[in-house]
Amino acid sequence: MKSTNFLCRGSTRNLHGDDMNTENNSGVEAPIQIEMSGVDKVFGNGTIAVRGLNLTVQQGEFVSFLGPSGCGKSTALKMISGLLSHSAGEITVNGHPPGQSQDIGYVFQEATLMPWATVFDNVYLPLRLKGVSRPDAQVDVEAALASVGLSKFNDSYPRELSGGMKMRVSIARAMVTKPKLLLMDEPFAALDEMTRSRLNNDVMALWKKRDLTVIFVTHSVFESVYLSSRVVVMAARPGRVVNEIAQHDNYPRTEQYRTTAAYAENCRVVSQALEETMDHVDINH
Repeated sequence: MKSTNFLCRGSTRNLHGDDMNTENNSGVEAPIQIEMSGVDKVFGNGTIAVRGLNLTVQQGEFVSFLGPSGCGKSTALKMISGLLSHSAGEITVNGHPPGQSQDIGYVFQEATLMPWATVFDNVYLPLRLKGVSRPDAQVDVEAALASVGLSKFNDSYPRELSGGMKMRVSIARAMVTKPKLLLMDEPFAALDEMTRSRLNNDVMALWKKRDLTVIFVTHSVFESVYLSSRVVVMAARPGRVVNEIAQHDNYPRTEQYRTTAAYAENCRVVSQALEETMDHVDINH
């Protein structure tokens, strides 16, 4: 398989490897929101988590990172957010080095809610850390909860919520600061299929309504094809991008898309690309 591990500005590739325009509806090229060039991450014990990672993400994309365990998906996400430093190369996010942009929301694998705090106070936390008073934050917190369907649960505690509801609170907390970029690290992996499907639809609705750029880490071919405008396939040892597959079918997507021939074919192509990541393993690492 031909590797396409750098996305040139203004173009991506369809399932057949043909260049496709990524201009927005007005005909204006979407600005670059994330750029990673020659990025390495080496941990203190000598483990090479990521090597030579090149990636460009334009404003308004929904990009899924897909690959086997240990391929650096979560590491790449954390470097973009500034939670991890990179060892070499260059990263810019919203025109700034990682960690300097204030326009990022992050959703972790676990909901990571404070068990002693109400739903309202869990969502309020990022604003409280910014020095916003509780009364001044009320409108934004309530709007964030409404966006995930939890308007009636302000005074509930995490122990009173289902797994899916806890994750909704986590998403609301990430959205309360009105970020331009939403980073999601396998947020639905532990949920049942029905809940996961509902939350997939909720995230897509937020993406479109808020004009977000989303990067979503997943192990699921089906989830990546359903959600994404582009699937970035990564290989392990060391982690790097080995393929990028555009997904332009059936927007806006609904549950009916899951039953279409186009969805089945897109899943087949992405699944094959994932299987072929083994061809890119460096046995010296």
